[in-house]
Amino acid sequence: MKLVSVNSGLLREVTWHGRIVSTAIFKEPVKGRVILRKLNLEGDRQADLTVHGGEHKAVYCYPLAHYDYWKKELPGRELPMGMFGENFTIDGIAAVGATSGLAEDAVHLGDQFSIGSAEVVVTQPRLPCYKLGVRFGSDDMVRRFMVSGRTGFYVAVTREGKVGAGDEIKVIARDANAVPVSEITRLYVAKRYGDADVASVRRALRVAALPESWKAYFRERLKKAGTPKS
Repeated sequence: MKLVSVNSGLLREVTWHGRIVSTAIFKEPVKGRVILRKLNLEGDRQADLTVHGGEHKAVYCYPLAHYDYWKKELPGRELPMGMFGENFTIDGIAAVGATSGLAEDAVHLGDQFSIGSAEVVVTQPRLPCYKLGVRFGSDDMVRRFMVSGRTGFYVAVTREGKVGAGDEIKVIARDANAVPVSEITRLYVAKRYGDADVASVRRALRVAALPESWKAYFRERLKKAGTPKS
């Protein structure tokens, strides 16, 4: 895998539906090498730290291959790197044998990668807020994004270091209870669980990298389904 573009953005105020919105979703590629710290990428900011940034969402990664899909879905629309608010635009994720062939099928919770002199671990998929719609100027974009399954994923920083476009992304470890990012997204929105779903949720609950907020959500889902939380 390869880091194609490193993107960052500062806070700006934009008008959306007649009100002023503060957002940092407008990311742009940066040149040279950048320090990746525990809480975020140097020079990058987040407007609402309750839903963006922080230890478990220090960096948002989005596959380059998804841009081809969106160019077909949004003909005539310019889609520069960072358009989806990602910090890392990445390439070369192979989902061989996966159901949909998406990168989200090939990347798992707890996967650990080295990038430049830094190391990261996959924590969760992205659940977009309305600001993705602000970026695209379309209220419908959030729904289309989720339906596409092309969510990308967040990583936590386990070792601070410097990163830059062109860096190789190497897999250094995988959690024994690995659950694909795409599976976690599906389980999050599923209205009811079957036996196989319950088994997947239980595996996910054993992945140390999955944030406690997600674990609490899934424990509650299991409780409502009448199964032990495990």
